[in-house]
Amino acid sequence: MKEQSRRAFVKSSVVAGLGASLPVSAAKTLFVHHVYFYLKNPNSADDKAKLLEGLNKLAKVPTIKFVHIGTPATTNRDVIVRDYSISWLCFFDSLEEEEVYQKHPIHLKFVKDYSSLWEKVAVYDSVGPKR
Repeated sequence: MKEQSRRAFVKSSVVAGLGASLPVSAAKTLFVHHVYFYLKNPNSADDKAKLLEGLNKLAKVPTIKFVHIGTPATTNRDVIVRDYSISWLCFFDSLEEEEVYQKHPIHLKFVKDYSSLWEKVAVYDSVGPKR
């Protein structure tokens, strides 16, 4: 039998253990949905508060795994885009779960109740490798 260093043994044992504990069917593709809202009245604190209220309701869609709601940071470099009002970032375990979100009654009500606040939205969807 070929000798193996302790480090190599531990590494191969951990990798083997992880592989054994996660069935192949459990591998998921992370789906990221990032929306930038451009309010019709970007200086209106009331409109921002109302949109935040709606996004907090929207966060209750059960297929969403993680949500981040934000506003432009004060960072200032040529490549940074800061002309939006509010950012909505959410993560799903798959494209199928994001599609459920798109058709979910909470999402449809959000669009109906709050779309009058924005003049434009920019959506960036991305997928990651199987994990």
